[in-house]
Amino acid sequence: MENVLRPLIVVGGSVVLTLLIGWAVDRVLRKADARHQENSLWGLLRRARVPFQLVLFAALLRGSYDQAELLVEHRVGVGRTLTLILIGSAAWLVIRIATAIVETSYTRYANAHRDPARVRRVRTQVTLIQRVVSAIVTVMAVASMLLTFPAMRAAGASLLASAGILGIVAGVAAQSTLANLFAGLQIAFGDMVRLGDTVVVDGEWGTVEEITLTFLTVRTWDERRITMPVSYFTSKPFENWSRGTPQMTGIVFFHLDHSAPVEAMRERLRDILRECPAWDGRDYGLAVTDSTPNTMQVRALVTAKDADDIWTVRVTVRERMIRWLTDVHPYALPRVNTAEAILPLGRSDGHPRRPAHDDTDAAVTAPTTPHTPDPPRTGPGRG
Repeated sequence: MENVLRPLIVVGGSVVLTLLIGWAVDRVLRKADARHQENSLWGLLRRARVPFQLVLFAALLRGSYDQAELLVEHRVGVGRTLTLILIGSAAWLVIRIATAIVETSYTRYANAHRDPARVRRVRTQVTLIQRVVSAIVTVMAVASMLLTFPAMRAAGASLLASAGILGIVAGVAAQSTLANLFAGLQIAFGDMVRLGDTVVVDGEWGTVEEITLTFLTVRTWDERRITMPVSYFTSKPFENWSRGTPQMTGIVFFHLDHSAPVEAMRERLRDILRECPAWDGRDYGLAVTDSTPNTMQVRALVTAKDADDIWTVRVTVRERMIRWLTDVHPYALPRVNTAEAILPLGRSDGHPRRPAHDDTDAAVTAPTTPHTPDPPRTGPGRG
């Protein structure tokens, strides 16, 4: 009877204590969260109740397993398994607590500062810090698990003796990985690019969606994802439209006939922008920037608060201006002249009449003596 009650008491007592302590801690965190609603730390810590209960159960059962006298012939294997569970659950608990602290700090900073650029910068930094902490804790947990095996401890001396050579070999083999790792840290703390920034890389326009220690994901305007190593942003030039302030200036080009009413187009541009919600009202303008034998180039300048709105303003101005020119001033649109040439009046020989200002032949054929005009005729033959 004792052989049955002892394991039942040890295992059942560990389960009951784990549930009671976990319930008590969760109740305390719930009350603290309700009392301090402005601080989200207590609510985020409640997410760690599962790894906390797992750590508690593994610790209680590991400490009292010898008194249970259960599976005595497998005592070493069971004890090592409980130790591995304890190490893994402890690492899980540390990661959950670190994540709660980091997210709480970011939330406080975001509520205290209204500058979107600074908030995105801090978000990028805390995200990478969270990933670094998770990676370090995971590596330490795996190393601790391996050291629980005697074979690994015996091999430790030989591994340490060859650590220098292995370090050199690993450094050469993982050169690109280490370069991306340091590039990720440089991006996080060098404020080169942040989550939510609008960038242009390799001719593709998009928004930075994810930044890790090794790669960066850009979401393009057509919902594609471009994944590239973070070392790209430290070794090659790229456009960051969100650097500094997100405000942008855009241009719209029109190729029109030389008879286009430029002044009327300026007034029409002003009316279009006033009816466009995406225009921020900072500036606008319209000017003739170039001319060719057939057309002239008209540039409309508009402003908006960010890259998305500047696209909306540009397409709105382009569409409504072309529609207005088509309806009201169709002659202003570019034309291709396919009509036959019309001869000047008084010429039927097919030779063009020389312009009046061209006096090249006049210098040759002009009379050498002055010509006196005839006096007016007043005789009866007149009239």
